Amino acid sequence: MATLSFTPNLLRHVPTPSARIAGATVHQVLDNYFQGNPEVRTYVLDDQGMVREHVTIFVNQEMIRDRHGLTDQVNEHDEIFVMQALSGG
Repeated sequence: MATLSFTPNLLRHVPTPSARIAGATVHQVLDNYFQGNPEVRTYVLDDQGMVREHVTIFVNQEMIRDRHGLTDQVNEHDEIFVMQALSGG
């Protein structure tokens, strides 16, 4: 199972406990996490199921490539980190 963690900034809006979650892709891991924490989904994904514009997901400190289908592969010892992307000037 991969370890899924979230930036502390999201805690202002919704509880986001870290967890060990099963799944072979980022999509599967997130879906499994959202089953127990459905309120987190709207902060991470848009209504089309894609990563929100100002959210970034990393697997082992590398940004995922597929923000639409979330098909990036995940191994059982991987660390997934979800954070708000910084923007502005």
